[in-house]
Amino acid sequence: MPEGPEIRRAADNVERAFNNKTVEDVYFAFPHLEDYEELLQGSNVTRVDTKGKAMLIRFDNGYTIYSHNQLYGKWYIRNAYNYPKTNRQLRLALHNEKKSALLYSASDIEVLRDEEVPSHPFISKVGPDLLSEEVSVDELVVRMKDKRFRNRKWSILLLDQGFVAGIGNYLRSEIMFVAGIHPSQRPVDCTEDQLNKAAHGIMDLIKQSYETGGITNDPVLAQKLKAKGVKRSRYRHWVFNREGESCFICGSEIEKTVAASRRLYHCPVCQGIV
Repeated sequence: MPEGPEIRRAADNVERAFNNKTVEDVYFAFPHLEDYEELLQGSNVTRVDTKGKAMLIRFDNGYTIYSHNQLYGKWYIRNAYNYPKTNRQLRLALHNEKKSALLYSASDIEVLRDEEVPSHPFISKVGPDLLSEEVSVDELVVRMKDKRFRNRKWSILLLDQGFVAGIGNYLRSEIMFVAGIHPSQRPVDCTEDQLNKAAHGIMDLIKQSYETGGITNDPVLAQKLKAKGVKRSRYRHWVFNREGESCFICGSEIEKTVAASRRLYHCPVCQGIV
């Protein structure tokens, strides 16, 4: 599943291709949305927002397209009407004079009036999006101590979009690693230093993943490993997807477990319970 950084990068691409440009043609795969095709034709895209894993394409006629990629959704930006060769199903297409924005495989698509967006079931419950909202380290620490979150295991909490928007499976493992937090711990079990490291980790890794296209390892180390011919899948992350390999910090063997029915990776030494 694409996580917040991947959705923000996709939103950037849609925005570059469509911002302040007239949408000449619209296609929705779902019959209940077909009436909106004519309504949106001739309007301009004013901006593209994200809220975690959801994208909001804003139009100057007071409407917004909400989409959530879910597990398999994928955006393509192509020259106008130049469709990719893919077995995926086209769900949404926007065309202007020069470009097409094409969303494949996603099924969670809605058209809302701007005033309806804040009360949308997903948008109304999701936590802060650190790539589109100003949130401080101190505010994140306060959030960790909130009674809604403080007694929940980190391995579960970090996947809760109501806590912080956009964190998914790889970011979960990576955030706990840089904070030195064991998967069985909860915010209430952590020291103030660990909570601060977790807050910095959440902010820094989401931003770094967005800027680098998904690399959460130390950028200098990743570059050195890349120069040595190491495959991207081996240098991309600190611990995620590195079961049985050596920790980049202490050399211990990375372990794999399962939490919330999804794979989780950690270093038993760097993330040991004190």
